[in-house]
Amino acid sequence: MLIRRTLTALTLGVALAQAQKPSATVQQYLKFPSDRLVLRHVRVIDGTGAPALEDRSVFLANGKIASISASSEPAAGAQEIDLTGRTLFPGIVGMHDHLYYIARPNADSDRRDAQPPLMVPQMAFSSPRMYLAAGVTTIRTTGSVEPYTDLNLKHQIDANQLPGPHMDVTGPYLEGTGSPFIQMHQLKDAADAKATVDFWAAQGVTSFKAYMFITRAELKAAIDEAHAKGIKVTGHLCSVTYPEAAELGIDDLEHGFYVNTQLDPGKQPDVCPNTTGGPTLSAMDPDGPDAKALIALLVAHHVAITSTLPVFETDNGAPPPLQQRVFDAMSPPTREAYLYTRTAEAMRAAKDPASAARQAKNFQHAQQLERRFVAAGGLLIAGLDPTGDGHTLPGFGDQREIELLVQSGFTPLEAIKIATFNGAQYLGQQDKIGSIAAGKNADFVIVKGDPSQHIEDIENVEIVFKDGLGFDAPKLMDSIKGRFGQY
Repeated sequence: MLIRRTLTALTLGVALAQAQKPSATVQQYLKFPSDRLVLRHVRVIDGTGAPALEDRSVFLANGKIASISASSEPAAGAQEIDLTGRTLFPGIVGMHDHLYYIARPNADSDRRDAQPPLMVPQMAFSSPRMYLAAGVTTIRTTGSVEPYTDLNLKHQIDANQLPGPHMDVTGPYLEGTGSPFIQMHQLKDAADAKATVDFWAAQGVTSFKAYMFITRAELKAAIDEAHAKGIKVTGHLCSVTYPEAAELGIDDLEHGFYVNTQLDPGKQPDVCPNTTGGPTLSAMDPDGPDAKALIALLVAHHVAITSTLPVFETDNGAPPPLQQRVFDAMSPPTREAYLYTRTAEAMRAAKDPASAARQAKNFQHAQQLERRFVAAGGLLIAGLDPTGDGHTLPGFGDQREIELLVQSGFTPLEAIKIATFNGAQYLGQQDKIGSIAAGKNADFVIVKGDPSQHIEDIENVEIVFKDGLGFDAPKLMDSIKGRFGQY
């Protein structure tokens, strides 16, 4: 069995080696630029799953959390902030957080018959600000169509030239022959997979993602080359099943249990069936022998699972809630496309109630399988997969993922842990981010209310601290109004 490597901060490039003075662009969004602050009378959710601590004082210095205490004694030379009625919890670690969305040219009102080529526009301006404003302080891009853009953006954010989260930049999709996305390289063979990993690792990417049409030989070559460089590989698979990927040494599997094809009728080796995992999810009783065997295999091979429930929420029999903040963020064409999608999905469900019932059953299976996976000792991490639909916008979708984890049966504290500490653990950054403790990076979120009792309060973001800099979340969000889908 392959021995997993612990990734270092140097490899990931998530933590800043040397903080630089914020640029004028960054400064205009800072509410508390001081590096010596005391946050008084704040409720603390530490991200470990432990009960919330009431009425705490959190002292910040030099970009770190210096101390957490019940003391209210004055701190010399520090600015004091009264946060009565507010809750502090770790910055969200988004583990399926692209910087693009999917565009379907000339799709009709039913969102069908879009004309090729299928395009993936990059949102390098709006997405980083939306993530940060929603409390996401670290992201893994989990598949890139413009890797140089992502790498350059990461460097400018790290240098405090632009606002945004810390970034674990994923290389270009490791995709096989047959992809509908014109912006993706299609691997020729295992040697090409190895060479692709080698080249992009040298450019500075810190993760890789295998995609739907990759073969087992190509995936194995990519995994081996990445692991030799101390880099992890995740996958949104189809041609390769979950058991096959686990045996090949993959580190993570995307979209929960939605895209496993091992039980799809007529599944052929190295071929992605047009059913793309639906029959497997439908047939896999969460308490049955197939599920138990799969989960045991994944846990034994230390394969993490990334939950992305928001992107499948429409399968659950009801559309996600309409929110004004979503409409405010979207450009007019993106808003129009989303409303078409939402209407079309509702119409299809009404026309074919049997199919809608099967989809709802699959969504419930997916939720239950994630719970069984965690109960068996598996590492569940969280993301959203921002496709451009209104229920999967950057940041908003990360919050919705946490809410849906609670709807799946996790407690609010467990769901917050999955979306914070677990992601940090996967990235090898748990000593720096993902929980609230003295000595860790001052990466955390301040919300009005108490998410430990009312998980929807995670949406009430007021201030987001990253490396000790306190960003004004509403002001950041105002800067992208009407822009998502444009740039």
